[in-house]
Amino acid sequence: MSPGLLDPGLLLPALAAGLLVLASHVPLGAAVLKRGIIFLDLAIAQIAGLGVVLVHALAGEAAESPWLTQAGAVSTALLGALLLHWRESRAPKRQEAIIGVAFVAAACAALLVMSHDPHGTEHLRDLLVGQILWSTWGGLLPLTVVTALVLATWHGLGWKDSGRGFYLLFAVSITASVQVVGVYLVFASLIVPALAAERRPWLAYGTGAAGYALGLCVSALFDLPAGAAIVLALIATALVVAGVAQFSASGQASSK
Repeated sequence: MSPGLLDPGLLLPALAAGLLVLASHVPLGAAVLKRGIIFLDLAIAQIAGLGVVLVHALAGEAAESPWLTQAGAVSTALLGALLLHWRESRAPKRQEAIIGVAFVAAACAALLVMSHDPHGTEHLRDLLVGQILWSTWGGLLPLTVVTALVLATWHGLGWKDSGRGFYLLFAVSITASVQVVGVYLVFASLIVPALAAERRPWLAYGTGAAGYALGLCVSALFDLPAGAAIVLALIATALVVAGVAQFSASGQASSK
């Protein structure tokens, strides 16, 4: 272990990527908890990943185009979001189960498509854990634009109060994020800060930022996979935040 491994040129763009993800995922995560559809992000992320896999399988060398990859991911994610919203309007009490089935179906379909791809295992790993350490300042521009548009529409146009609007914005945001940080970090970024903060956005952002910073440092110092390290760091940070909040609340209650 050496502090010299903490290279700002490598870690700062990765941290910026995490902060961009948190910018949209904190309010979306709070809405997910409120709606009680916790695994929606996993399903949409997996459906978007299926779109990426299909593009690579069907387009051949043309699949190297980032625009074609994005088009495949966004198209499948939006289609999946619209179908899930349509099902929610007809069977709201079964929505969480339907979301789980959608996740499993998309995951299995992706495995079948990749089964004859010599690089299938690599693509699957990238889809799950992401490549956040490969982030560059220039490469973050698309995620920055998508995040700004999602937040502007969420707050400015009131789509957070619209069922269909929520699903569509969710699909766009998740699609942009999953290709940078992977499925696992997308889920953790949505749910973990929201659970720790209990409807306090500033605390959710702080928890998420601290978790990303800690995870990246641990990953660099011990040469560990960044995505997995950040997920565990987010959980550890959230547990500390929740524990401090509970202790503070208990102290205030006993003083009365």
